[in-house]
Amino acid sequence: MKKLLSLTLVFILAGTQFSCEEKDQPKPDLEPKPIEVTPQARQLIDADNRFGLELFRNITAGADQPENTMLSPVSVSLALAMTYNGAEGDTKTGMEETLNLSGLSTREINESYQSLMEALLSVDPKVTMEIANSIWYRQGFSIEQDFIDVNREYYDARVEALDFDSPDAVKTINNWVGDQTQGKIPKIIDSIDPLTMMYLINAIYFNGKWSHQFDKDKTSQQPFYLADGSEIQADMMQTEAGFRYLGNDLFQAVGMPYGRGNYSMVCMLPREDLEVGDLIQQMDAENWNHWMQAMDSANVQVHLPRFSFEYGKTLNELLKAMGMEDAFDANKSDFSGINPDRKDLHISEVKHKTFVEVDEKGTEAAAVTSVTVGVTSVDPNQPVVVKFDRPFVFAIREVTTGTIVFVGKVENPGDNA
Repeated sequence: MKKLLSLTLVFILAGTQFSCEEKDQPKPDLEPKPIEVTPQARQLIDADNRFGLELFRNITAGADQPENTMLSPVSVSLALAMTYNGAEGDTKTGMEETLNLSGLSTREINESYQSLMEALLSVDPKVTMEIANSIWYRQGFSIEQDFIDVNREYYDARVEALDFDSPDAVKTINNWVGDQTQGKIPKIIDSIDPLTMMYLINAIYFNGKWSHQFDKDKTSQQPFYLADGSEIQADMMQTEAGFRYLGNDLFQAVGMPYGRGNYSMVCMLPREDLEVGDLIQQMDAENWNHWMQAMDSANVQVHLPRFSFEYGKTLNELLKAMGMEDAFDANKSDFSGINPDRKDLHISEVKHKTFVEVDEKGTEAAAVTSVTVGVTSVDPNQPVVVKFDRPFVFAIREVTTGTIVFVGKVENPGDNA
């Protein structure tokens, strides 16, 4: 029987609560630092957002039951971009189409990701944003030097040969994962299949402070209504400040900034006659861009539950359905840019794992629509009250570029699984 060699891609997203104990602080300087990007980088950011929102819609639509969910479009795109550098022929074309990167050259893609990573990491000294990439391959397996060089140059990837037959290999990879995620995700693999030739791993870690902090003394037990109509008690936080706000016949949305304001969490609460899935299915790139542009300043009283959860998902079938079938098919895949002599090299698993925690201190850590969207007028003298007491959507984005770093939904703030 023909043995099929495989690649394994792993995407890791982690964050931690933001340390911020001071209660009496001066008014924050909410002047986001402008990030200038090239037209090619702008196209790449739009492509990442489009891909990420489609993936998020597909993940939530395919879930057997309501569950807390989170993914990082940036993380998935970066790991696939590293792999893309080894693809050729129809496999490469399929990856371009799935990632919405058609029209950009390979060099433009790599240069744009490099500049985007540099910008995201350095834009706000009050926010810690860390991105790490690594490639681990079986000792003795031949890899094209160009593949190694381009991933080292543009993605700052650690590339290392390991004895995959040694138990120390699993420990080495997991230790790297734990280090890059500040211990939030200590393990990503349990064992290594004899036919696995390579792991391509991306890790993102985010740590920052709320610009407008929640007063812990105002947190109280309040009801949160689950999708099935049942009720739980949640630790409901409360704050009131000038936030970005949008209300329409589909949802209410509040943008709550971190640090100097480059990064913001947008929380979206569907109207009472709608379910969170109705909102998510309208979250395509066109609607998302329109909503973000339509948000305006308002005095908003926010009631938001504390929540913390982990999420993991194997993305194989979803990526196949989105156009990457060849990459997973050993009889059709072409990764000759990694090793031209192995025609059976293919992706065997794409694994995504995330962690998020939101509390008074801060946070860790998307179809043309038929819904008519109209901005609700806001009385500046009266606060808008938005109470997230039922399933809702959240996203963390970099404001000046529009990059969606994380996107997720909370079905049950008390479910830590």
